[in-house]
Amino acid sequence: MPSADRASVLVAAGGTGGHLFPAEALAAVLMQRGISVHLATDRRAALFGGGFAEDTVHVVASATLRGRGPVAMARTASALALGVTQAWALIGRLKPAAVVGFGGYPTVPPVLSAVWRGVPTIIHDANAVLGRANRFLARRVTAIATTFPDVAEDQPALGAKVTLTGNPLRPAVVAAAATPYPSVSGSLRLLVFGGSQGARVMADVVPAAIGLLEPVLRARLAIVQQSREEDLQRVRAAYGELGVAAEVASFFTDLPARMAAAHLVIARSGAGTVAELSAIGRPAILVPLPHALDQDQFANAGVLERVGGAIRVPQKEFNPRRLADELAALAAAPQRLQDMAAAAHSIGRRDAADRLADLVLRVAGLNSKN
Repeated sequence: MPSADRASVLVAAGGTGGHLFPAEALAAVLMQRGISVHLATDRRAALFGGGFAEDTVHVVASATLRGRGPVAMARTASALALGVTQAWALIGRLKPAAVVGFGGYPTVPPVLSAVWRGVPTIIHDANAVLGRANRFLARRVTAIATTFPDVAEDQPALGAKVTLTGNPLRPAVVAAAATPYPSVSGSLRLLVFGGSQGARVMADVVPAAIGLLEPVLRARLAIVQQSREEDLQRVRAAYGELGVAAEVASFFTDLPARMAAAHLVIARSGAGTVAELSAIGRPAILVPLPHALDQDQFANAGVLERVGGAIRVPQKEFNPRRLADELAALAAAPQRLQDMAAAAHSIGRRDAADRLADLVLRVAGLNSKN
């Protein structure tokens, strides 16, 4: 059996926060257990990959299939072929005990190369449905880790490979999860964010909805809202005209702490957001991204809605009147907000990084604990 103190693991993740943050959380646990961790990713990782030392980050070519013509297919195939060549050489040099993919097309070359080299492989899917890259890899890998139950229920052949681990959380989220739900008395604190593909609709709808509320309720509100740079001025102006206390910025570095301080969150339903809401235990109004091919955000929001932790509102129904009605009803029922918080918290998996680390080391044939 390989010795854990000399072993290494290669994690592969697309260069977005949704893929890289869980990879960083797993890496932190593995390194605590004496495992050397390297990252294979794409060039976007410069924005989110600060959790990895520079000499452990390896850029591997990849491409998402865009368009249906032969030229688009050829470009994608060429990029993936180059990525496989690079990943094959990288795995030969690092000789990892296992390769772990976190979704997105940049995971395909490293995981596929590992399969062909006979290296144990694990894929982790953060969403309530398998993403396209993970669906392609699922039958080839050694094991599959999921954030939500029943993710592969429509594919019985994969059942024996699946382990429910949850979505590995950043340390800041784990710390925020220790904060009890705040008492709903006096002010009502709202946190609003939407990510790069959602902040525009939040800027359009939320201030207008606040304007439809009764003045007595508006006076209770304290709002923190993430907006795109081009929307900052108009969102601030809208709240200023309403006399509502609001902090509006394009980015918050302490979002988990702000989530813990909120009575209610209004957001998209990306996998990371849903995992953090359930870990911290905060009620939410979730507006899934409407045009995703896999409808993963709709499925993610459904997980929280089914247990009573969130209200799922399709974007076509997300208008100022609907949101104002939801806010007024929740503000009038503080016990419901507390019950929603408890329901969300009940499905949170705050030890997901440890669970996934256990699976990785078991599949790799290493000791599960250092």
